[in-house]
Amino acid sequence: MKAQIKFAFAVIIALGMNVSIQAQEEGTPDKKESKANSKWRDSFKEVIYEKDGKTLPYRFLEPVKVEKGKSYPLLVMLHGAKARGNDNKEQLKPYIGEIIRIASEKHQFFMVAPQCPNGKKWVDVSWGADSHVMPEKPSVPLSMVFDLIDKISKEYPVEPKCIYIAGPSMGGFGVWDAISRRPEIFAAAIPLCGGGDAAQAPKLVKLPIWVFHGDTDPTVKTQRSRDMVEAIKKAGGEPKYTEYPGVGHNCYDQTFSNPEVIEWLFSQSKK
Repeated sequence: MKAQIKFAFAVIIALGMNVSIQAQEEGTPDKKESKANSKWRDSFKEVIYEKDGKTLPYRFLEPVKVEKGKSYPLLVMLHGAKARGNDNKEQLKPYIGEIIRIASEKHQFFMVAPQCPNGKKWVDVSWGADSHVMPEKPSVPLSMVFDLIDKISKEYPVEPKCIYIAGPSMGGFGVWDAISRRPEIFAAAIPLCGGGDAAQAPKLVKLPIWVFHGDTDPTVKTQRSRDMVEAIKKAGGEPKYTEYPGVGHNCYDQTFSNPEVIEWLFSQSKK
């Protein structure tokens, strides 16, 4: 009887640990928004990219007015773990609305927001580890994101000197991985509360990067961002770094609602 009780207690503890880990990976819940402030969602086209029997849902935003002979920036947004799925809706987080609200005051642009499938990651690494080595190949979802960038750039008047990428948490890992694999296609990057392979730093010295992390993040170690910033500096780069005191995993709401950050991003252009 005592053995059965001990076994049951051990199972409960194990289940509790799994729930705790999952909650940490998902991060802080997104702030709520009113219906009036979510009208921007209707501006996105709902599309599905298909390749080799695999699919990648994504939302696509076009400039309000596309003028003949002009080209426009493209912003790629990679979401966090909680938004995975196939509903093509969950990845449209409130902070995207803030970006659109702020950026559209001065800029016209394209935006693509892909949705990573359930059980997959933008990068096949552990989010809680102290470090990682970049996998030999990109994950299937991230590989499809690269295809999507190339496809959109060919079909629409995208300015090749102004392709940006940003994302928090799992998306932050995705941003680091994407710019490490193909730094030549991006004009600027904003990885938030993520981590990359410090050995890739020499590839990133010429790329404008602004890194964000909370100093009490319980999900992704703050040191992951610190290490990437330090590695790039040692390699000769000048990344910007903002570390929020007393902030946990959700450093993205205040970042993407900051006009200074959005204007910095859209002011970047490859030389």
